Amino acid sequence: MQDWMKLAGIRSSDITDEAVFRQRRTLLQAAAAAGMTGAIATDSFAMTEKLSMDVAETQYKAEGEITSEETATSYNNFYELGTDKGDPLKNAKFLKTDPWSVTVDGECDAPGTFTLEDILKPHAIEERVYRLRCVEAWSMVIPWNGFPLADLLKRFKPNSKAKYVAFETVSSQKLPGMRSRVLDWPYREGLRIDEAMHPLSFMAIGMYGNVIPNQNGAPMRLVLPWKYGFKSIKSIVKISFTEEQPQTSWNMSAPHEYGFFSNVNPNVSHPRWSQAKERKLVGDAGGLSALFASKTETAYLNGYAEEVGNLYADMDLKKFF
Repeated sequence: MQDWMKLAGIRSSDITDEAVFRQRRTLLQAAAAAGMTGAIATDSFAMTEKLSMDVAETQYKAEGEITSEETATSYNNFYELGTDKGDPLKNAKFLKTDPWSVTVDGECDAPGTFTLEDILKPHAIEERVYRLRCVEAWSMVIPWNGFPLADLLKRFKPNSKAKYVAFETVSSQKLPGMRSRVLDWPYREGLRIDEAMHPLSFMAIGMYGNVIPNQNGAPMRLVLPWKYGFKSIKSIVKISFTEEQPQTSWNMSAPHEYGFFSNVNPNVSHPRWSQAKERKLVGDAGGLSALFASKTETAYLNGYAEEVGNLYADMDLKKFF
């Protein structure tokens, strides 16, 4: 087992909700078809399946201490489950992930509606350690498990009119946070096609060697490490290839505050606060302790400028923020 697997702790006090267990069972069935093997740990209180697989060494290893699994799964944003940082964990049981399907449409030659098993079946799962930067000026370093977004998108054969890729989060379920009018549901996000096809763009189905929990975007979410965290859309149910730039939720809600690209840029301040510095939630930092974490300089494109800077070489990034 890889050293990074030791980062995932299993406690007998972690009681698995039936819906979560069913989600994990579905993912394990799909993972088995993808050539993954599941190691099952049980005791009288819990059943936790770990994503155990041969992971090739990659260059995707973020610098710095890794955020604890407890912090990453209990201090996060998922507005469908509530607007406070602790709401997603508290309300995770309301998200039902079995069965799950994803509809693909628009400018592609192989559209359709696919089950989770269909989506995962052909993919070899890999582990990447990425740093995600939240617009509220804090960041986490997390080990993710999944596969390149490009590998998935190519299967649907986008045509020459596909200039963008749009995504939607589940909205058929009446989740607690959706009672709020903070956003126009469903949650929408989008990328330019070259961004979506870039090797850094990642589709995650796990984290810390475990199946991704509901509060972090089960059963499948994006990870876009050079963009602010809200671009990494969770619990995806729809993918559309479009010729025109798609609408995105935060840009629709507050276009003067949230641009379509939403790249991490310390030189472009949010209208209500500076983005020049951030608090790194490493180790066990989270909750109230996050308020007292020391600040560090924010890196341009979240430290991934060498990899993705060429995508924006001829753009005015203060205009196209």
